[in-house]
Amino acid sequence: MVPLIAATYFMVSGGPYGIEDILGGAGFGRAILILLLLPLVWSVPTALMIGELAAAIPAEGGFYVWVRRAMGPFWGYQESWLSLTASIFDMALYPSIFVLYLGALSPSLTADWRAYAWKLAVVALCCAWNLRGAPEVGNDSVKLGALLLAPFGVFIILGVWHGIAVHPAIAWGRPAAGAGISTALLVAMWNYMGWDNASTVAREVENPQRNYPRAMILAAILTAFTYVLPLAAMALGGLSPEGFTTGSWADAAGSIGGQFLVLAIVAGGAICGVGMFNALMMSYTRLPIAMAEDGMLPRVLAKRNRRGVPWVSVLACGVAWALALELPFERLISIDLILYGTSLLLEFVALVVLRVREPGLKRPFSAGNFVSACMLGVGPASLIGYALWASRTEKLGDSNSAFANVSALAFAAVIGLLGPLFYWITTGVWGPAREPAHPPQPAPEAEG
Repeated sequence: MVPLIAATYFMVSGGPYGIEDILGGAGFGRAILILLLLPLVWSVPTALMIGELAAAIPAEGGFYVWVRRAMGPFWGYQESWLSLTASIFDMALYPSIFVLYLGALSPSLTADWRAYAWKLAVVALCCAWNLRGAPEVGNDSVKLGALLLAPFGVFIILGVWHGIAVHPAIAWGRPAAGAGISTALLVAMWNYMGWDNASTVAREVENPQRNYPRAMILAAILTAFTYVLPLAAMALGGLSPEGFTTGSWADAAGSIGGQFLVLAIVAGGAICGVGMFNALMMSYTRLPIAMAEDGMLPRVLAKRNRRGVPWVSVLACGVAWALALELPFERLISIDLILYGTSLLLEFVALVVLRVREPGLKRPFSAGNFVSACMLGVGPASLIGYALWASRTEKLGDSNSAFANVSALAFAAVIGLLGPLFYWITTGVWGPAREPAHPPQPAPEAEG
């Protein structure tokens, strides 16, 4: 279970890196409040939903299998389409994080063409890493997580000690514009999403009925703590939140712990980029193989190596993400949130539909009674609705770009609507989808 927690942690969080804009937009008090309360509305309902479905249907392909089983091949295809297209915008970010922090160590290392070369190297490294198998990725995630979080443990201790010894003025509150709060909320949602990604490797998890529900809850707690504690240490240490943006952890470390801690935090940022890309690659590459086995993608994607790894899928996804590394809108969180959020809503619908269609399905872990299952998706749906509303004015490019007048919402909507078209093309080329490997279970007959 520990490797599963570690892999899930990297799929969702990867440490405090990435939350800087929450602090810059909201200030200490509001940022900590957002990071404490958001999991109750966003992470916990999702973790409970995934815990029930992963324990009941521990199939390779995870959330794709759940939606397909509940609502048929069309909606299963849309679930995978939304997830894989969201991955294009999501996965392009993590090699960039690696290059950002590598450049902080030595700018010459990432100058000119070297930045793109390093990004390609991250993709190639993670492809080779994933070919060793999910258990290896999970075990290595434990080690990477320890290396990544150790500098922040020192940072927290020094921040608290500085607060006790110096008694600096603590600026918990600060004036914040509506735009700053909105940005903070969207960035926090992005930093707390991805819980379902661990479900796609169920075939390679030991005792998934027991381990998935526990891993989801423990990973959610670990994520919240590793977000909140460094911010609290910053506040106690008397540091200012002004101008705190992506990459600013190094500046904060220098103010509290000196150059050695700066180097450790920067090295942790590079580890974050590799660790998150590696863990998410393990997740996303299981979707094509599950679809191939159901007849909705070419059978070649189902080929495995001697370790049981879908090596063709790993290499195909790696090439696709490598081609997307230089997309000009790779940092638009809104696109990722919209596409991922829509796929997440389909999973909540699948939870309820399976409760109705398969009441006899064995559920080692239950997210509550039927009413509770129906209500679980209300909080996440409300937040996704807010993300849609907030992204209506966000543009893909600046005034000189060809995308200057294209909103993130419209762009994401077009990508989402291409799903039904590609389903029609897929079924036309490869024929109707085959019966799923995990067919629905009939309801038990009434006694008497």
